[in-house]
Amino acid sequence: MKKTKVAVIGSGNIGTDLMIKVLRLSDSLEMAALVGIDPESDGLARARRLKVPTTAEGVEGLIAMEGFEDIAVVFDATSAKAHVENAKRLAPYGKFLVDLTPAAVGPYVVPPVNLDEHVEKSATNLNMVTCGGQATIPIVHAVSRVTPVAYAEIVASIASRSAGPGTRANIDEFTETTSAAIASVGGALRGKAVIVLNPAEPPLIMRDTVYCLTGDVDEQEVADSVAAMVATVAEYVPGYRLKQDVQFTRLAPDEPVHTLLPSGAPEVTTKVSVFLEVEGAAHYLPAYAGNLDIMTSAALRVAERFAERVLTEVTSR
Repeated sequence: MKKTKVAVIGSGNIGTDLMIKVLRLSDSLEMAALVGIDPESDGLARARRLKVPTTAEGVEGLIAMEGFEDIAVVFDATSAKAHVENAKRLAPYGKFLVDLTPAAVGPYVVPPVNLDEHVEKSATNLNMVTCGGQATIPIVHAVSRVTPVAYAEIVASIASRSAGPGTRANIDEFTETTSAAIASVGGALRGKAVIVLNPAEPPLIMRDTVYCLTGDVDEQEVADSVAAMVATVAEYVPGYRLKQDVQFTRLAPDEPVHTLLPSGAPEVTTKVSVFLEVEGAAHYLPAYAGNLDIMTSAALRVAERFAERVLTEVTSR
């Protein structure tokens, strides 16, 4: 089968891990270029050892590369600010962009929730939300497909060592983007996101907590929906798992939750709590960096689905 050629912009941890995933795991994608701005970066050096074409001239270097016209997918693993400019520069060339920054130029995509919808719409710039969003929005959706969720709050705790300069520079964008996607993709009426950089040594594996405020629920139906979603995510992120059974707490009549709810929200009586752990596959990054692994794994799933659509279109002609 002819493979779809892809390029990765960003030779840091995320971009390098994504490159290795394409090389090791994908039957439908072919690495055509790794793009950076630091000629001495470990990512570019590793790419050269793996015989992957490289440029240290950023997006302009990519456009100038031999074979650029054959590249169909461009992953952007830079920063929110940089992606805005990269997207503008690449727009005339008709590339399918997979944005791993919180820029949110294109629609939010969480593979088990709405990937097929956006691929079928032939969207050209899909935003991967954030690591916390990829880990928790599937769970919010799993609850909301069973019962209305008036409010959802997620807390993503990641090892401080796994938060590089890009992550630290985009903390505000992380919380804003994740909060918005909890509602627009997850299905909650209102969302809130918190990120914790844990400095513990040795570094701890990514942990995520999801709280959903709902009305009266069928607890078994919700628990089954969450378990099914965890299994679906684990198909492309093997280290994704529940830490304990889903918890249901009956809210006291005087519980001060009204300040969390949007205007017109239905009455809430139940707090659903879900506790997750995300262990990385350690292709390039350490296993504790599940926050980065889930982003690259989700982005790979998006590009492979795009390649599948393109192959289907070609064979049906």
